[in-house]
Amino acid sequence: MNLITFNPFRTIGIPGIDYVKPENMFKEQSRIEQADLCLFPENWQVNSLVYGLKKRIFPSIESIHLGYNKIEMTRAMWTVCPDHVPYTLILGSSPKTIQDVLETFPFPFVAKTTRSSMGRGVFLIQNEADFHAYATNHDVLYVQEYIESHRDLRLCLIGNKVVNSYWRESSGFKNNVAQGGVMTFTDIPQAAITLVEEVASRLSLDHVGFDVIERNGQYYILEFNTLFGNQGFLAQGIRVEDFIFDHLKSL
Repeated sequence: MNLITFNPFRTIGIPGIDYVKPENMFKEQSRIEQADLCLFPENWQVNSLVYGLKKRIFPSIESIHLGYNKIEMTRAMWTVCPDHVPYTLILGSSPKTIQDVLETFPFPFVAKTTRSSMGRGVFLIQNEADFHAYATNHDVLYVQEYIESHRDLRLCLIGNKVVNSYWRESSGFKNNVAQGGVMTFTDIPQAAITLVEEVASRLSLDHVGFDVIERNGQYYILEFNTLFGNQGFLAQGIRVEDFIFDHLKSL
C-alpha cells in the first residue's frame, strides 16, 4: 500500500508511508496522485484531495469536516442522536439573542468558542456579566446547558470501534487531561461505547475522540475531536498507530 501522510507525528511506525508537507501539496501533486491513500490532511486540503484529485483520505472527510467546527458537529448530532446532546442554542450575537439566552438558561451554563480543543474556549457562565464578556468576543453564541459532574468519558474510535476509553476526573469545571484531569480506566459503561459507535457509523466517522458525560443514567455527547490526544494510549502502553494501520489494511 502506497501511503502519503501530511502529519508524520500521527503516523510514526506505519510501514510504506511517505511524508509531504501540507504547504507543498501542489508542488508534490504527482507523488500524491500515485498514493493509494492520503493520511491526516489539514482541513484546507480536503476538498482539493477528495474532489479534485479523487483521493481516498483518512480520517474520513466526514471526520475532518464535522470535527473542525462545533456548529456543524452539533447540527449533525441533532440529526442522528438528538436525545444524547445537551440542550444547546447556536445563535448570531445581537442584543436580542443575548437577552434570549439569558431568559432561557439558568445559571450556571456553558458557552463555547466554536473552534477549540483541550478544554480551551469553554466557559462556565455564572452570571450576566460573564455572559456579556463572552458575547463581546464572539460573533456566534454557542450556549449549552451545564451538566454538573466531576468526571466525563473520553472514547477514542478508530475505524468502526472504540479502541481506547477512560474516565477523566477532576475537582473543577473542566475534566480535560490537558487541564489537569486524571485518567482512570475501569468501569467503562458499555452503553456509552455502543452509543458513540452507532453515532460514528451514521456519520461515517472513523478517527474521533468522543467526550461523553452521564446524567441520571443517560449519556450525552459533549463533542468529538478528530485529532484527539494520545495520553490514554500512552498510559496503557498502547500504540495508536497499530490500530490505524490495522484499519487502513481493511479499506
